[in-house]
This record gives sequence, structure tokens and C-alpha cells, in this order.
Amino acid sequence: MTNPLQNADWPRRDGLTALTTALGAQHIRWVGGAVRDTLLGVAVHDVDCATTHTPDQVIDLCADAGIRTVPTGIEHGTVTAILKDGPVEVTTLRRDVATDGRRATVAFATEWREDAARRDFTINALYAHPETLEVSDYFGGLDDLAKRRVRFIGDARQRIAEDHLRILRYYRFQARFGAELDPEAEDACSELSATLKGLSRERVADELLKLLSLPDPGATIERMFDRAVLRVILPETALRHVEQLRELIEREAEQGFAPDPIRRLATLLPPSPDVAEGVAARLRLSKAQRAQLVSASERLGHDVSNPRVLAYELGNAFAIDRLLLLGEDAAAIAGWQAPTFPLKGGAIVARGVAAGPDVARILQLVEKRWVSEGFPSEARVEELLCEELERSGFSA
Repeated sequence: MTNPLQNADWPRRDGLTALTTALGAQHIRWVGGAVRDTLLGVAVHDVDCATTHTPDQVIDLCADAGIRTVPTGIEHGTVTAILKDGPVEVTTLRRDVATDGRRATVAFATEWREDAARRDFTINALYAHPETLEVSDYFGGLDDLAKRRVRFIGDARQRIAEDHLRILRYYRFQARFGAELDPEAEDACSELSATLKGLSRERVADELLKLLSLPDPGATIERMFDRAVLRVILPETALRHVEQLRELIEREAEQGFAPDPIRRLATLLPPSPDVAEGVAARLRLSKAQRAQLVSASERLGHDVSNPRVLAYELGNAFAIDRLLLLGEDAAAIAGWQAPTFPLKGGAIVARGVAAGPDVARILQLVEKRWVSEGFPSEARVEELLCEELERSGFSA
């Protein structure tokens, strides 16, 4: 069988060739996502490297070869090599010394299998030789890839006990790659779901939003709900919300909209600004994410009969969210840019209206009519201004 890595472009990048020369082919292996995704025929974005060298040795060898490095996670053995094709994380082989479900204390190792044994899933523990591109598979990852099965390395409960975030990572990988379910993994994630409460909110939010960003996480979210995993991180979610997510995913695909994790998160919550604010605070969402979630939560009771008016009032992105969440057609405003209202307060003052509340009131009245008429030309705005001036007792 042909090794897909042999036909991939990324192993031939000049930067990776330089890194291999600097560190020595016998001392490094490409590992993780780049290897897995290539074997699955998925586009590769980041390349990670495992090495038998210590971080200090990596820094010195790269410096000798003129490669700049950044000690991005040196306490855990990771140094980032800055290459012209993009950065590569170079991590010394490790073994776990102690874990508490949130963080691990590691020691450097010298055996590839020992390093593989501490990884989460078999499909993430595939190592490729930088020159021959031969794959080393210590735990049946290639067979699991062929079956599209996400399986923990060793005992699933032990792997989760080492890092509770692996529960959410399991579901994310299952939604992305999985076809055949692994009963042990499913049971372990359900039984240990309460341990997610001990994780930092940022880590939970990061995994949840990555999951919701996938093309179709609906079935996975439904299983998380059925297995009582989802309620640990989103206790506000009810079965109807899970069903609404499936409907939204179909609607996005039908109308040609890319997945949006915050929009999808909104479907999993009651349409309440207070709930949205609470969830945003709990998950430590950014200001922009919080604003989007709150806007989506306000979708009820708002006129959506004219999508362009809605887009003018809220902005395109927020309007698209509300239309999709309400089952409306958002295609009419896809890529549409709202025009700028051509009238300024100075033009009203120039017509004899003293600066103050009268100017603001007339400006608002003209703008409201301009929007309701579908954003007509400046000539029509002039007519509208004259009409409002006359109605207000000012000479047009």
C-alpha cells in the first residue's frame, strides 16, 4: 500500500529539511496531527516534531544552524523553531511523573514508545521518520484510522484521570474523524464527566468552541447530552436546544454559511440575555464573543421581515445569526454592505434649525424613513428632509 506521506508536500518544505539537518534525522520524528491528517487525506496546517534531544540541545543545535527558536513551553520540553515555512513545535520525548487531572509533571524520556504511551488517542501517537517517512505505530493507531475510530491509548479511565480535558477532546475528535464508536471511551467519558468541573473555564471553552466549529457536530453534541456530559459544562441546555442545533447546522449548509461556534452555542441556550451573559462570564468568552452571544439571545421579539433593515441596525454578522437562528433566509444579506446614511446634523442646522434636540429628532425621523424605503438616493433623502422640516414647523 502506498504511504500517503510519500506524496505529501509538507515533508519536503525547505524549513523542515533544514530542521532535520540541524537536529539529525535519527533524533526527530514528525508526530501528531500532521501525520494523522495526511494519512486521512485531510489538509495539514501545523507540523509538530518529537525529539530525543533536550530543549537546551535543541536550542543550541538550531542556533548553530542559524534557526531561531522561542522557548514557548520549555518547562514541558517544548521549543518552537521559527522556520520560513512556518513555526514548528519541537518537544523532547516525555513521560508523566505525576498528574492530577488538570496538569502534569513530566520527565524527559529517551524511547519513542514511552513518549507515545503518554499521549491521548492512538491516532495521535503516530510518528513519521523525517527522511523515509516510515510510520511508527505503537498502539494500533493505523488500524483505528482505517476504521475511523477514536480510541484512548491503554485504559480510557486512566487517560482521563491524567487530564480531564481529554473527555472534551474525545468528543471533538469523534465529531471530526469518528465513525465507529468505542464503547470503552464512551462509558469512561460519561462516568468521569463530573471531573470537568475542576478544569479552568478557558480550557473548557476552547475545546467546546473547537467542537462547535466543526462541519457537523450535531450527533456528537446529542450523545454528550444523552450521556449527561453536556450538562456539566452547559447545564442550561435542554433536549429541544440540541434538536435546534441539528436544525441550525442543516440551515447553515443549505444557505452556504460557514459554521460559527458562538451562533451554534446560542442554540444550545434559552434565548435569554441574562443566560447568555452568565454563560459568557462562566466560559470567560472574549468581549466580541460575549456581544455576539448576547445579540443572538435577543432574537425573539425583533422584526426580521426585512433582512437588510436588520443588517443595517445590527450589523451583517449579528443579523445573519438572528435570521439563521429563527429559521429565516439569511442569503439576502450574505456579503451585503449597509450604505452610509447621507444626512448629517450640520445640513439640518444649515436649514435654520438650532443645534440641539430638534436636530437629533429630525435626523432620526429622516433616517427611519430612509431605512424603511430601502435606502434610497440622496435626492430622496433631501425630499424626506424637506417633508420633516415642514411637519416640524420649520421652513424647508
